[in-house]
Amino acid sequence: MGKQLVLISHGRLCEALKESTEMIMGPQENIHTVALLPEDSPEQFQDKFEAVIQNLDEYIVCCDLMGGTPCNVVAKMIMTGTNIDLYAGMNMPMVIEFINSTMVDQEPDLINSTKNNIIHVNEVIATSDDDEDE
Repeated sequence: MGKQLVLISHGRLCEALKESTEMIMGPQENIHTVALLPEDSPEQFQDKFEAVIQNLDEYIVCCDLMGGTPCNVVAKMIMTGTNIDLYAGMNMPMVIEFINSTMVDQEPDLINSTKNNIIHVNEVIATSDDDEDE
């Protein structure tokens, strides 16, 4: 089955992130989503999360926000002994890093990939304009 990615979030952000990433990278059968909906309690969210991961052997979890309910539910599972790699601050560069690394059978470097994709575009434009002036 290979390494899997589970995206978790408040609302349907995780589902939209998967769909948006698929616009660029194509369909991704190894990416799963679990949305915390307004009517869900933390326990209901945990039940939905456990249902998604029950048949996954090797997976990484990315959540939207450190300290939010989705993150806290999974963090509590980690603290009670469940072996889960959990990353907060999920974004499209992180998901694309996961996809690209699994395509070449390497471990994803989610943190550095994300950091390297935070760019102040105005500075890039200004630098580009300066280069053209020379």
